[in-house]
Amino acid sequence: MNIEELYKTIAPRLTNWLVASGSSYHEACDLVQSTFLKLWKMRDDLRNSDSDVSGLAFTIARNLRKNLARDNARLTFVGEIRDADEGEQGGASADGESLATRLSTTDNQQSGSDSEYLRQRLTEAFAKLPPILREAYTLFQIGEMSIRDIANQTGVSENLVKVRIFRAKSKLREILADLRVT
Repeated sequence: MNIEELYKTIAPRLTNWLVASGSSYHEACDLVQSTFLKLWKMRDDLRNSDSDVSGLAFTIARNLRKNLARDNARLTFVGEIRDADEGEQGGASADGESLATRLSTTDNQQSGSDSEYLRQRLTEAFAKLPPILREAYTLFQIGEMSIRDIANQTGVSENLVKVRIFRAKSKLREILADLRVT
C-alpha cells in the first residue's frame, strides 16, 4: 500500500471535512499531517482496500481533533501578555481597548466581501447543527464518503445515516432560507 497515493486522494477530502467541522485551515492541515503520520507508522498492518483506509483516516483525524479540543479546553488563554516592569501601559490603548480587540475590529472592517459573508454564514449554520447531524453531513458531502462507510465509521445503520443527512440538509435549508434566490 502506497501512502503517497493515499495521501493524494484522501488528504484534500479530509482537510475539507475538518474545516467544515469547525477546525481552522491550519489546524486541519496539522491534523491531516498527524493522521498520515499515524497511517504511515501502521502501514504494514493496513488492508489493501482504499475505502477501509479512508474510513480509518477519518476516524484517526476525528479522534485527534477531539484530543486537541480536550487539551485546549485545559489551557487558559490570556488576551495580553505584559512584562512585569511594564505595568498597566503595555499593549492597551488609551481607552483600555486591547490589541486583540483592535486587530479583530480591523479584520472585520476589511473582510466585507460577499464570499467572506457567505463563509461566515455557512460556518454559523454548521455550528447550529447538532453534532451527529453535522458529522454525517460533512462526511457525506465534504468527505465524499459513501453511506456504508459512514455507517461503519459511526457505528449506526445505513438508514440512520441517510436520515441524519436528510435532517442536516433540511436544517441548513431552514437556517439559510434568506440566502435563497427565488
